Parts: sequence; structure tokens; C-alpha cells
Amino acid sequence: MTWGETALWIVCPYLTLVVLIGGLIWRHRYDRFGWTTRSSQLYESRLLRIGSPLFHFGLLVVILGHVIGLLIPESWTDALGVSERLYHVGALAGGVVAGFCTLAGVALLIFRRRRTGPVFIATTRNDKAMYVVLVAAIVAGLLTTVLSVFDHETDYRTTVSPWFRSIFVLQPDAAAMTGASWAYKLHALIGMLLFALFPFTRLVHAFSAPIGYLFRPYIVYRSRDRMDA
Repeated sequence: MTWGETALWIVCPYLTLVVLIGGLIWRHRYDRFGWTTRSSQLYESRLLRIGSPLFHFGLLVVILGHVIGLLIPESWTDALGVSERLYHVGALAGGVVAGFCTLAGVALLIFRRRRTGPVFIATTRNDKAMYVVLVAAIVAGLLTTVLSVFDHETDYRTTVSPWFRSIFVLQPDAAAMTGASWAYKLHALIGMLLFALFPFTRLVHAFSAPIGYLFRPYIVYRSRDRMDA
């Protein structure tokens, strides 16, 4: 294994985690009021009502697919009776649909941001860089999904997945990643760049989802007559 491969598949993942965690702590400490999407719904809502759900729901399925593909070992699905063919057909169908929905959603959001004057004026250089990397990650992910139909020699479940899991047990298996195809390597590198940028962009709002809203206490309303009494 060369020094370049060591840097890409051992050093970069941990550097990304340091920037991600450190950036989140810094952002929460010094920019708590900026921890928001800076909503622009007031300026334009028609395209937003289409693009935002398309992007977010598609992204949720994409994230779920990555969790299943990267964190669940092949031996587990085999033990559940899921054949290799069934797994890949399901992953391909779900990945293509979710990927194109996510791409269509973000394309609509970018079009809206460029087309609507006040929204475009409020777009920062940071936002533009984030959109470039985000779109690149989505396109690269779709590319790996489509190419997996034609490339049967490399399987991400025997290359990317073991490498990804090994990072979190502090035993990085860079050798496994060297066997992955160039498309998976490209997707992994763009993904690490996206996570490194994450704390410093509007994407940070993903960590402030109103989960507590699901467990809030009931609101008791009283009639005006009862209050006057």
C-alpha cells in the first residue's frame, strides 16, 4: 500500500471526523443563532413546496440505503435469508429512485435560488460551494449505483463497507478500499469532503430537527366563557 493510499483511506477519514465534530462544537458555541437553514419561503414558495420534500424524502431513503449497505455486514443479510441477487436488485431499484428524486429536488432548489432575486442575493459563497459538493456527491452516488449493474468484479460490501466499519473501531482497513472501483473511491472522497464542510454550511440544521416535537405535552385550550368565569 502506497503512502497516497494511506493518506486517502486512513488519514483523511479521521481528519474528516475531527473537522466534523470540532466544527459542530464550534458552530454551536459561537454561532448558535446561525444554526438554521435561513428560510426563504417568504420570497418564493411554489417551487419550494415541490423541491424541498422531493429532496428531503429522497435523501432520507439514500441515507437509509447507506446505513444498510455500509453498516450491516453481508453475513447478517445471508443469515436472514436475503440472497445476494435479491439484495442487489433491491439496492439498485431503491438507490436509483431515491437518487434521482434527491437530484431532482436539489436541482429545483438551485433553480429556485438562481431564479428568485431576493433568494439569490441571500446566497453566500459558502452556500454555492456546498451546493457544488452536494450535487457532486449525489451524482457520484448515482454513478456507482448504475455502474454496479455492469461491474460485477468489485462489490462495495467486500471493499467499501469493511473499510467504513473499520474506521470506527480504530483499525482502518485501507487494503480493503484499494480493491474498490474508481467510482466508489470517488464517491467516498466527495462524501468525506461534504462531511468536512457540513458544520460550516446550512446543512447543519439537520442536527436541529425538532424531534422533541413528537414527545411534547398536550396543549390544553380553554374556552373564552370558561376563562371569563
